[in-house]
Amino acid sequence: MRRTWPLIAATLIALTAAFLVPAVPQPAAYHQFADQRQMFGIGHFLDVISNAGFLLVGLGGLWAVLNSRRAFQHRGERWPYALFFLGVALTAAGSSYYHLAPNNERLFWDRLPMTIAFTSLIAAQMCDRISIRAGLALLAPLLLAGIGSVGYWIASERAGAGNLVPYAVLQAYAVVVLLLLARLYPSRYTRGNDIYWVLAAYLAAKLLETLDRPVLAFTDLVSGHTLKHLAAAVAALIILRMLLLRRPRSFDANEDELNRRAGQLGKGSQRSLRPTH
Repeated sequence: MRRTWPLIAATLIALTAAFLVPAVPQPAAYHQFADQRQMFGIGHFLDVISNAGFLLVGLGGLWAVLNSRRAFQHRGERWPYALFFLGVALTAAGSSYYHLAPNNERLFWDRLPMTIAFTSLIAAQMCDRISIRAGLALLAPLLLAGIGSVGYWIASERAGAGNLVPYAVLQAYAVVVLLLLARLYPSRYTRGNDIYWVLAAYLAAKLLETLDRPVLAFTDLVSGHTLKHLAAAVAALIILRMLLLRRPRSFDANEDELNRRAGQLGKGSQRSLRPTH
């Protein structure tokens, strides 16, 4: 019970912030990305084409989740990860659509699949670390909270009183909760610490997004936002790699015990073969 209090506290703080922090509209300048170059008749070409990483990882992840026999002990555990990779694949479409002609209406379709991805990942990690029942029970509420935050944002923008706060709070909440889960609850599978690399790649993506213009000015080739897409795709790729390589810890424990016993048996056999005087 003691380990659940940080999660409860983080949830209460997030809810309080979402409802009490003053409204912040989407800045119009957000849509003015550094790289305005056109190639092959496609505007903002690199910001559009860099979304291919999401599509490749998303489809690869869906295949792995639906076909891997070793990554999951129970069939129900697949669904949060399946929704995660579905969200990643759909991000490729939503983000490409947005970057072709950036505005608030198109940004909604960029953010919607992203919220599906990171709220599903919270449920997936709860399945891995707390209980399958808890993770699956919270999957629908988490998805509704994510979709609701994006829906509320675009509705508030259309009403002339934009409020980005609930969506921003939910993003921060996802990072905090994933970190708390990793610190407080060991995974039932190997490769559990890979989640730290996922969070590192995600934070790198947010940093690159902030440094959009300076990165383009420094490289004179690629912008920070383009690299943000690639870093975020790498975060999803790390999760895919984790699923492909991991196995239940109970299996490892049994295997170690068998190896230990085999070693003892081998030593005993060697002793029995020693000549007696």
